[in-house]
Amino acid sequence: MPSIPVFDGHNDVLLRLWRHYGDHPERAFIDGTPDGHLDLPRARQGGFVGGLFAIFPPSPGNMSPPPVPDGKGFDSPLPPPLPLPEGQEATFAMASILVRIEKASGGQVAICRNRAQIDAAIARGSLATVMHIEGADGIDTDLHALTILYEAGLRSIGPVWSRPNAFGHGVPFRFPGTPDTGLGLTDAGKRLIKACNELGVMIDLSHMNEQGFWDVAELSDAPLVATHSNVHALCPSTRNLTDKQLAAIAETGGMVGLNYATGFLRPDGQMLPDTRLDLMREHLDYLIARLGEDHVGLGSDFDGATIPDAIGTVAGLPKLVEHLSKNGYSEPLLRKICKHNWLNILETTIG
Repeated sequence: MPSIPVFDGHNDVLLRLWRHYGDHPERAFIDGTPDGHLDLPRARQGGFVGGLFAIFPPSPGNMSPPPVPDGKGFDSPLPPPLPLPEGQEATFAMASILVRIEKASGGQVAICRNRAQIDAAIARGSLATVMHIEGADGIDTDLHALTILYEAGLRSIGPVWSRPNAFGHGVPFRFPGTPDTGLGLTDAGKRLIKACNELGVMIDLSHMNEQGFWDVAELSDAPLVATHSNVHALCPSTRNLTDKQLAAIAETGGMVGLNYATGFLRPDGQMLPDTRLDLMREHLDYLIARLGEDHVGLGSDFDGATIPDAIGTVAGLPKLVEHLSKNGYSEPLLRKICKHNWLNILETTIG
């Protein structure tokens, strides 16, 4: 294993497995796949010891690829809300895949429900996974499904993906633009935030628009967390966080995970794989300056975004660590950013 292990804030491998690996997605993940960014063999190669594994219910049909700016920016239309039955089908299917991976792995993969279980899994060499939802489109407004998913291991939830749902309004994909794009949480969304606080489920603000962000800040008694978001001042995408939002996260002792998606790193907003690691470092520098070195981590978006060619897949994580080390990041700081800060915020939010 590389010397600096990585615990990551966000990936979409469960969606890829659900879409492309038929009856035995668990075997594809455990044995390795020829495509995508993340599987167990490549995780071992890259020093990836765990992370938040997202359940993302996609819109019907083929989702449009990320827009490519023409030099004048873009405003990508969002799909309509996803009906609850379709959201539930996708949500429970991907939750089932993670459970099946754990059961088929012979102890190589563990679903973890608290900090102690994460620490124990990593110590024995198991991949420590935390079940996360990106868009609560599969949860009913009475929150019955939330109870079931919590018992299955759910410990982190983003109430909305960018598409609106019963709980609120996400931020659309625009460049340039601000996250101040309209309405925030619905009444059901406010009940969801309170229920998550009571259960000990971390709330992810990464796809929330600005009004939703402030709604959560007012309602929640937990630190504010964005699992895979970047700096608006460096890349003016609607998906990135403004200085005012960063200040609110800092005030609560919260955390931000750096998103590797090139369109949220580059000042021109383009989803181009030929993107320098320097840009990732610049976003990390900015986040550390405003949040402190104990409140910044990595939130790759593996299998959900265009990643810099210099990293490529999860096996390329040591290249990012090496780049940061060569540019002044000490080993203690790297260990915080790559792993310990996530474990600490999870201990605070889920136990």
